[in-house]
Amino acid sequence: MRILIGNWWWLMPGIAAINLFGVFFVRRGFRPSPRLLNHESIHTAQMRELLWLPFYLAYVLEFAMRWPLCRFSCDKAYRSISFEREAYGNDGDEGYLARRRHFAQWRRRGQDRRKI
Repeated sequence: MRILIGNWWWLMPGIAAINLFGVFFVRRGFRPSPRLLNHESIHTAQMRELLWLPFYLAYVLEFAMRWPLCRFSCDKAYRSISFEREAYGNDGDEGYLARRRHFAQWRRRGQDRRKI
């Protein structure tokens, strides 16, 4: 994942950073945490796996389907998207990407863990 820092005029107010096509745009003055960088690295892996455009199509369609099911709460719908569940569920584990299985966002959580 490439990180670019600058005064991005196109970022909406309140958004300090965004990952687009595997490039992480960070607003000048914002210092992303290691956890946020890991979260966005997981999204970059998802994007590469689905070849970017299908990732965004699936992301938007899944949000659109979940929004009414979450009683029109944008935050609940956003957090219930499979891509976000995988990223939020593993962003604290710095070694996750090394052992991540393909299409892990659509696997059940228990199936993705190895027995030690």
